[in-house]
Amino acid sequence: MNEHELEPCITHYLEVCERQRRLNSKTVRAYRTDLRQLTDSLGKQPLGRETLAAYIAGLNRDCKPRTVKRKLASVKAFCRWMEDEGYLTEDPFRRFRVRLREPKTLPRTIPLRTIEDMLRRAHSLAEAGAGDDRARRDSAVLELLFATGIRVSELCGLNAEDVNLKEGSLMIWGKGAKERLLQIGNVDVLTALRRYAYIGKRTGREPFFVGRDGQRLTDQSVRRMVHKYGKLSAPTMNVTPHMFRHSFATLLLEEDVDIRYIQRMLGHSSILTTQIYTNVAASKQKDILSTRHPRNRIAL
Repeated sequence: MNEHELEPCITHYLEVCERQRRLNSKTVRAYRTDLRQLTDSLGKQPLGRETLAAYIAGLNRDCKPRTVKRKLASVKAFCRWMEDEGYLTEDPFRRFRVRLREPKTLPRTIPLRTIEDMLRRAHSLAEAGAGDDRARRDSAVLELLFATGIRVSELCGLNAEDVNLKEGSLMIWGKGAKERLLQIGNVDVLTALRRYAYIGKRTGREPFFVGRDGQRLTDQSVRRMVHKYGKLSAPTMNVTPHMFRHSFATLLLEEDVDIRYIQRMLGHSSILTTQIYTNVAASKQKDILSTRHPRNRIAL
C-alpha cells in the first residue's frame, strides 16, 4: 500500500476519529499532520517494516524524542485501524520493536501560595464587578482548573448540561470520548461557578464558558487568561493551564490521596501515566526533611 492508496484510508480514518470517536478538532488536526508526514516519507514505496524503519529514522533525526513518541502513537493507531478494517492483512508494527529513549522531565507545578494569590485576585475583580461577565468567568475558570485538574480542552468543551450546580458535579468528556464524573467539594468553587452561570443562564448543549463574542471559550483564551493572572502573582514564572493539572495531582499525592483515585479524576487510561507525579512528590522529601524534621530543633 503506497502513498496514493493510503490517501482514501486516511480520509476515512480521520472521519471516524471525528464523528464516531468524538476526538476534538485539535487532536484530529495533529493526526492529519502526522499521517501526512508518513505518506510523504513513503512516496511510491509500500507501507511495510522497511519503509517504517526509514520513517522512524527520519523522525529520530529531525524531532525530539517526545515528538517522535507522539507521532509514532498516531501512526500505530492508524495501522491498527487499517488491519481491523481489512485494508491491511497484517499491522506492520506487529512484532516490530521500537525503543525510544525519552528524557525524564518532571511536571512543572505552581507553588500553592501563587495559586492562592491568583484566585484571590480573580475573586476580588469578580466581586468588584470589574470587567463584569469576564471577571466572573475568569474566577470560575481558575477555580475549576485547580479544583478538578481538568484539561483545558475539556474545560472549553463543557456544555451547560454537563455542569450540575445543584449537585456540585461535572460530566467531563475526555480523550476518546471517555466520560468521567467529578464532584466539586468546595463551597467557594461552587459559588464562583454559580456567580458566573447566573449571568448567561445557558442551557442544554450551549457552551458553559463563552468568550467575548458569545461563542465557546477557546484553549488560547484560557492560556492568555492564566498567563495574565500568573504574571500578576509570580512575574518570573510562566504559568500555563496544564500546570494547574500537574499541581492538582501533586498536591493530592502529598496529602496521601491514593494514586488510583487521582488516576480516575485525571482521566488517565493507565496508572503509569499518573505515576510521574510520584517523582514530583518524592522531590519534596529533601525540603520537608531539611526544614520540618524535629531533629533540626535539637541542639547538642
